[in-house]
Amino acid sequence: MKYSLGIDAGGTYTDAVILRNSDEKIIETNKALTTYPDPITGISNALDGLDESYLKSVKTVSVSTTLSTNSILEGTGFPVGLILIGDFDFKQDLPTKYYIQVSGGHNHKGGEKAPLDIESIEDFVYQVKDKVSAFAVSSFFSNRNPDHEEDVREWINLVTDHPVVCSHELSQDLGAFERATTAFFNAQLIPVTDKFMHTVESEIKSRGMDARIFMLKCDGSVVSINKALEKPIESIFSGPAASLVGGSFLIQNGTCAVIDVGGTSTDISVIYNSVPQMSDTGAVVGGWETMVKAIKMETSAMGGDSHIWVKENEVYFGSGRVIPLCRAAVIYPDFLNLLKRNPIPPVNLESENYQPTRFFIKSGYEPLEIDKEEKEIFDAIKDEPTSLSEIKDRINKYPSRKLLKSLIQKRLVQPIGFTPTDALHVLGDYTERNVEAANMGAESLASLTRMDDKYQFCEYIKREFTKNMASNLVSFFLDGVSESEIRKSFDIDSPVKYKIDIPVVLIGGPVSAFSEKLKEIIDAEIEVPENSSVGNAAGALSAKGMRRVEILIRRTSIFAPGWDYYVFSENGRVECHGYNEALEYARKLGESIILDYMEDIGLDPDHIQIDMDKKEIIPNGWDTPMESRVVVLGLATHPGKA
Repeated sequence: MKYSLGIDAGGTYTDAVILRNSDEKIIETNKALTTYPDPITGISNALDGLDESYLKSVKTVSVSTTLSTNSILEGTGFPVGLILIGDFDFKQDLPTKYYIQVSGGHNHKGGEKAPLDIESIEDFVYQVKDKVSAFAVSSFFSNRNPDHEEDVREWINLVTDHPVVCSHELSQDLGAFERATTAFFNAQLIPVTDKFMHTVESEIKSRGMDARIFMLKCDGSVVSINKALEKPIESIFSGPAASLVGGSFLIQNGTCAVIDVGGTSTDISVIYNSVPQMSDTGAVVGGWETMVKAIKMETSAMGGDSHIWVKENEVYFGSGRVIPLCRAAVIYPDFLNLLKRNPIPPVNLESENYQPTRFFIKSGYEPLEIDKEEKEIFDAIKDEPTSLSEIKDRINKYPSRKLLKSLIQKRLVQPIGFTPTDALHVLGDYTERNVEAANMGAESLASLTRMDDKYQFCEYIKREFTKNMASNLVSFFLDGVSESEIRKSFDIDSPVKYKIDIPVVLIGGPVSAFSEKLKEIIDAEIEVPENSSVGNAAGALSAKGMRRVEILIRRTSIFAPGWDYYVFSENGRVECHGYNEALEYARKLGESIILDYMEDIGLDPDHIQIDMDKKEIIPNGWDTPMESRVVVLGLATHPGKA
């Protein structure tokens, strides 16, 4: 008997699922807490709870994760040096302080617009190479000619061991700024993904499993471990993609909407006839537009581990992930005593960081770059939970919010605080961790509001969280309607309800606690399937092989006589004589890339369907197109991996 193993390493929990290949039935599951900064302990704990006899017969391991997404959302990625070549139009501030813009780049036909200023790039690289973990290079119209990006990468590889990411490898779409940010985040995620995937690989081998390892991409397809390390940006929404595919698999319905409640975020997506709905634009994460093809998704930076705090009697939901009090009390034996002693802040000092439930710990990462003021605060924080008042006593002043935020974003410090998960512990809806710590935190925060007691306080949090889920769901389907306006409608006492005509599947640890309140707010078939708490791991296993190749065919000149065409693809630029020759080249190239992908993930070429679609622009009086956009799509007709 052969089995498959699914692993999902989320921001809070690491899940493991064993699937029997013969009938695709889930036969065993386990959950464990995700561990930081090294996830190996969490992965190992999740696998420890599975039957060894099944594990020894596992032939396929498929992985999904929200770690990369959370890294961008929380601003905790590794530092990257960004090199911009050509005339960039900055739509917003760049995501890094280590960048340079130099002359160079190409025009829309691929011709050199200006010589590459390699001398300035050399100076920049020498200045920052000891301050960054990777480099990203983006040249103007590199999707038409990547020569300048390739030249820069070749030179950087001579003087550093840092990874170098070129934007033309990630997208062929127009949009220089978006390609640059995509390359930046890809470079930023390389250390995170490299550590994660090698951790998985070493754990699998150490248990004697002779299995191929795959990773889920953000479009719902799978990729081999080596390919995943080349383009980690494509895994940014692999967690939500897994929950979508997993939700559909668990209810055995190819059409449904899925609400995935994670530790850091809540994600909404939909699948029709077993095909995920794709976004018309690149994935947007943390306010940044990218060129990554992903499922259409509505994301809220509110999850089960979002920080809840109080100021001037008002309750706030923070966007960053914290360690819940109920979990901290399990990890740190003396935490309950620390929580009892932590003082109630004066009203004039109330802030997100100064709360009776707020603590900080060192994460275990070594500081790569830290200034004198940050180091003073960092040294005052211990490996055990440290309160703001303790930091004040050690440095003789309150630490600045800006510096604390910087230490958190650099992954040097992890915060602890009250969360929606703690509220569910107080209400008895979910009691997997330490209930006493959650109760103590609720009592402290409730005393800072006008609410009667901790139960009213926690019911309010649960109700607001559910309304947020509902508004995200409705907003997903109502394009063009402001989510804020939709959210306001849930605060109005009215007999009017929104109706959703497809099943709505809830995925995540404690989601069953929200199902009844969600039914009160919207008219929909709400399903919490068996194994919903490990839906992402199930989705990683049930995903199919899929590869999309986008190619642009364009006349070499619209003025000069002749019929030559350029073919632009992820492999570069090729010139063809005549449109038919260019179209045939594009078809063969697309098929070749798809077959290489399918072979890499171990699929039989006899079970692959390849289709080609093209959109042509033919001016009046022309016999052949001026431009044609070709999409070659390959789909595995059988989900199993060899």
